[in-house]
Amino acid sequence: MTNRWPALAAAMLLAAAARPADVVAQAEKGPYARIAILRPHNGDTVDFEAGYIRHLEYHRQAKDTWGWYGWSIWAGERQRWFVYATFGHSAASLDHPVPAAEDERDNVANVTPHAEFAGNALYQFLPALSRGTGVPTPTPRVEFTTVDLNAGAGKAFEAALGAAHTTPQDETLWYRMVAGGPAPRYVCLRPRPSLASVLEGQGEQALPEKVQTLIAKTTIEILNFRPTMSYGIAMSR
Repeated sequence: MTNRWPALAAAMLLAAAARPADVVAQAEKGPYARIAILRPHNGDTVDFEAGYIRHLEYHRQAKDTWGWYGWSIWAGERQRWFVYATFGHSAASLDHPVPAAEDERDNVANVTPHAEFAGNALYQFLPALSRGTGVPTPTPRVEFTTVDLNAGAGKAFEAALGAAHTTPQDETLWYRMVAGGPAPRYVCLRPRPSLASVLEGQGEQALPEKVQTLIAKTTIEILNFRPTMSYGIAMSR
């Protein structure tokens, strides 16, 4: 029995060394997030949701190490659209998702017959302006604010927000868009346990008066967390 342990240990070391580099890179942590939007076809919501859940099964079979949040837009002009997102990645890990060709084939088979891709952007978490880790707590509701600035106003916006910044009472996560839409753009996520807590915290989410002249457009939406349309994410209790 004792003679087996060196061989077993060597086999374990070889197996670890043989692990694909992309699996290691995929698990690396960092400040980057991907937030994307799907628009279900009119009258096709039920089939879309069933197809998206089937697509998540592909991620399970592919042993995806990323967590994927799924939210439905409950309040906003994009009501019933679907937001899916992943957080806490390094730049290197973004180059190593699940196999792209296989992921696309499964998307075409299960998702695109029932929805259109309406946006896909990369963001960087801004811890100095935030309260939280940059990976949202999976709560039943999320206040999702998108701030589009006037051209060239990004640095002034961050400086003004930082100068007026007092640490929020509750989780408040600011991200700067890196690529994927009109710039400069920022989003703020405020995970909350209920609609009442979103409404009661309205004063806390108000932007400082001095940044108003920098802003071209602000959009505030409320999202509902969809546990069955998420992957690797457990609802916070």
